[in-house]
Amino acid sequence: MTGTLINIATVLIGGILGLIFGSRFPERLRQTVVAGLGLFTIGYGLLNFIQTKNPLVVLGSLLIGALLGEWWKIEDGLQKLAIFLEMRFSGKEEGANKFVRGFLVASILFCVGPMSILGSIQDGLSGDYSILATKAVLDGFAALAFTSTLGVGVMFSVLVILVYQGGLSLLAAQLSQVITTPMMTEMNAVGGILLIGIAISSLLEIKPMRMGNFIPALVIAPLIVAILALI
Repeated sequence: MTGTLINIATVLIGGILGLIFGSRFPERLRQTVVAGLGLFTIGYGLLNFIQTKNPLVVLGSLLIGALLGEWWKIEDGLQKLAIFLEMRFSGKEEGANKFVRGFLVASILFCVGPMSILGSIQDGLSGDYSILATKAVLDGFAALAFTSTLGVGVMFSVLVILVYQGGLSLLAAQLSQVITTPMMTEMNAVGGILLIGIAISSLLEIKPMRMGNFIPALVIAPLIVAILALI
């Protein structure tokens, strides 16, 4: 839950700064900070991957996870959900709907994505909230930008973050009783590869990739380790 609380704090701080200073923060500053976070995310992802004891487990998890993700169309589903919710609640009026739209857009941005899922699971299983801390900085800058245009509704998205990310972390904490150290090691290695992909596709915007479709790999990795232990 620590990572989730940090995330909530940065969104609130970013929202308050957005209300006070508005558009005084230049776009080039945001781009530079996001690029720095992208480079850090790649480094952190590599650090997680090199701890693997069996790279073939990571490769198998990614391939099987990608096949399942493409079959289930997870990325498309997440995007359709985001579009549906925004269209459902946005409306055309600026007054009454502005608060709701700010709340909704921010909630979708902060919660729909592999980084939120991966970070929450890692936080719950091992207490390592590094991924959520990185995401928190990104969300803080996003909250600053959105609050300056969409108003205070953006800040109320922290309620969704608390329920969604906090719920994932608590669920993962319950699973920590059956997750062994080798399972955790390979799952972290897979997560490291996903982080590199997120940095390349979303933060540095080098090459678009459907990273949401790789989410099943996080479940496949410990399963493969468990199966190998029985052989």
